[in-house]
Amino acid sequence: MIPHRATTLNLSSVLEHQARLRPDRPSLVCGPKRLSYGQLDAMASQIAGGLQGLGIGPGDHVALSCPNVAWFPAAYFGILKAGAVVVPFNVLLKPREIAYHLRDSDAKALLVFEGTAELPMAEMARAACDEVSACDRLVVLTLDPKAASPIRGALTIGQLMFNQPPTFAAYPTQPDATAVILYTSGTTGEPKGAELTHMNMLMNAMITADLFRPAFDASPDALNTVLITLPLFHSTGQTAQMNASLYLGARVVLLPRFEPAAVLEAFQKEAVTCWTAVPTMYWTLLQHVTTHGVDAAAAGRSLRLCASGGAPMPVAVMEQFEQTFGARILEGYGLSETAPVATFNHTQRPSKPGTVGQALYGVEVACLDDDDRPVETGERGEVCIRGHNIMKGYYKRPDATAEAMRSGWFHSGDIGTIDAEGYLAIVDRKKDMILRGGMNVYPRELEELLMTHPAVSLVAVVGVPDERLGEEVKAFIVKRPGADATEQAIIDWCRDNCAAYKYPRLVEFRDSLPVGATGKILKRALRV
Repeated sequence: MIPHRATTLNLSSVLEHQARLRPDRPSLVCGPKRLSYGQLDAMASQIAGGLQGLGIGPGDHVALSCPNVAWFPAAYFGILKAGAVVVPFNVLLKPREIAYHLRDSDAKALLVFEGTAELPMAEMARAACDEVSACDRLVVLTLDPKAASPIRGALTIGQLMFNQPPTFAAYPTQPDATAVILYTSGTTGEPKGAELTHMNMLMNAMITADLFRPAFDASPDALNTVLITLPLFHSTGQTAQMNASLYLGARVVLLPRFEPAAVLEAFQKEAVTCWTAVPTMYWTLLQHVTTHGVDAAAAGRSLRLCASGGAPMPVAVMEQFEQTFGARILEGYGLSETAPVATFNHTQRPSKPGTVGQALYGVEVACLDDDDRPVETGERGEVCIRGHNIMKGYYKRPDATAEAMRSGWFHSGDIGTIDAEGYLAIVDRKKDMILRGGMNVYPRELEELLMTHPAVSLVAVVGVPDERLGEEVKAFIVKRPGADATEQAIIDWCRDNCAAYKYPRLVEFRDSLPVGATGKILKRALRV
């Protein structure tokens, strides 16, 4: 029996509201597949009913491992409708990493895309589930819903949805109930799950939507189109694009992977209005246009506004893109723990290249010193944030939560400055994080892994400058006496044991590593 609540809020409302208002309006394009709002909502309702039939109920955690295909939003909102918590996984995780995330999140079920020959996602998920007895419900998201299960002991999405009605009354979750757990690593190594509430996620989607609204055609029958190339398992793809776009009633075009030719084709074929990407995607697109002689003005004729985040945007790249495509780029900043957007260069004000804009509505941003006191205007300090967008905490990690939330602020670990007009610039990172192509790579996690290699005696992992990706991952290794491992052998071993975006592409063997007076490795000396 559903308890009576005077106040309820479910993030699935961003889809349900538009499905009630305009069920026939186009909502999703993914390759040849085209869905209306009514059809997408019906799919989500059938998945919710199927999950309920498996015994999944309010508050249960359900993992979702899926690339940018139609099954992601359908499953995402289906899980939410059932009152359960979505735990999105990076699709590049290997079995060892999947098992860790399943175990740490207490997931009761895993919905996983079938994958490809190159990336057999369902097979890897089966191997991981075999290690985690608590996760005994595996559902494979097959491209053909009528296909038989490719994995032993697993249901297919077609079987899960079979005979389920196309309507489902979303469970009346409370605003402060957890909606999504997003995994983010830290300098201590193991990934942590940031618990984000229905209020966190919905408010951030609505406010982000308002940032883009000026670029949209406001007439009732206008079809504004948002292209998503960032992964939907990432907080930006989820909140600032998928949820914000559906809230606005826009049409969402999904690309399973970023390819410059496919992006340019989508710009033109689908009349894309808005696009959000990381700086490396803008850089790659410009290189493609130049190399292949593409008529960028024709390809981007419908493009009105773009956004960038995940890493600092080089001013030269921003200016070249805006000149080439005639669309303004607005930079923003946020973290998984902030749902994610915290600051943005708003459309109502001029942008300041080199900054990530001003605080969002209802959000405060400050630069604090080591005693959590505000620094002077323009001075460096740790970027700290508070407001409706801040997570509940790290799942099952009260100490880490207390450390991050001290003095009433969420401490980002980034170093920034704020000018007299409130524009934030990120100038350094307090955390030892590497930003590789907009993806976070945490050295401690890789160092712990590499120390299990029989040839490795000591290791330090750092980020080194890279023209295309911003930073590349490099491992400095002291080998064990007598070990004969090659640099390539180390790289290949890492590739087999961690996600593709993480493993070091560069390895350098040294006789010793520089250390300070306390015996800590001096990574700054390795970056020189």
